[in-house]
Amino acid sequence: MRAWSVARPGPVEGDALRFVERPVPVPRDDELLVHVRACGVCRTDLHVTEGDLPARRPGVIPGHEVVGVVAGAGAAVEHFMPGDRVGVAWLRRTDGECAYCLRGSENLCPRSRYTGWDADGGYAEYTTVPADFAYRLPGALDDVALAPLLCAGIIGYRALLRTSLPPGGRLGLYGFGGSAHLCAQVALAEGATVHVLTRGADARRLAAELGAASASEAYDMPPEPLDGAILFAPVGDLVPVALRALDRGGVLAVAGIHLSDVPPLHYETDLFYEKELRSVTSNTRADGREFLARAALYDVRATTHNYPLSQAPQALRDLKAGRFGGAAVLVNDLS
Repeated sequence: MRAWSVARPGPVEGDALRFVERPVPVPRDDELLVHVRACGVCRTDLHVTEGDLPARRPGVIPGHEVVGVVAGAGAAVEHFMPGDRVGVAWLRRTDGECAYCLRGSENLCPRSRYTGWDADGGYAEYTTVPADFAYRLPGALDDVALAPLLCAGIIGYRALLRTSLPPGGRLGLYGFGGSAHLCAQVALAEGATVHVLTRGADARRLAAELGAASASEAYDMPPEPLDGAILFAPVGDLVPVALRALDRGGVLAVAGIHLSDVPPLHYETDLFYEKELRSVTSNTRADGREFLARAALYDVRATTHNYPLSQAPQALRDLKAGRFGGAAVLVNDLS
């Protein structure tokens, strides 16, 4: 099969990604072989490619927002059939027996493994996934529309939960790419007032079209104090900015797996009055199932920009440069 491999982590403008020929992977006893139809382009793929996240698998194939069909299965798999449409997401495997898994916090499992980082992902014609971590996908949306939901959507939903936003609360979203524009739709559907703060004019226009109460530059103050905020942009300088925008008792959730250094915080202006700063670490499978159910209920739609799989490096370059709002999706043009 043909695939994109991180040959040597480095700037995506160079040759960090190489087009390679690999054998079709053989699923383990508990895994599915998935023929990839579409794969979303996530900022985490950029971090893996450029080395912001330390390499865990030499020559890894990125991609963890995969929509495909079952092409084969290991001997222990019982509940999937060839031709079933499935989703492959970021969280790939946990040990299922540590204290975190047993209390329902499998996203904190010390032995968790991730698609497109620890194991080869969806920038390829085929990939594998443990059957217990595959998502059955609703039939109403097409492959391209579904792909960004599998990480951008799920992580955005997890971040929204981490804000503990009260009913009818005021939510600020810092950055407005693939994850934020899906999170905004859920928050709006559930009665929140949403204020978007982001650098891109196209992203601000998209925010307004989706129903945001305001859309302004990333370092601006929102027009009213916020009950909760989510930092989607991987920019540590925005942490104190967002904290100052919170009302008393407000919560800032940092959604990214990678964040540049956070400048010193001033206790009185940034954290006093019981403001909270929280991180977001992956997601549980329950988060994924809940989000996909809400996405169907609220008709959450990704604004997508399609690229052939053969042009994956260009999609990552455009993501890095902020050349589009919404989410990029690679469509398999190789098979």
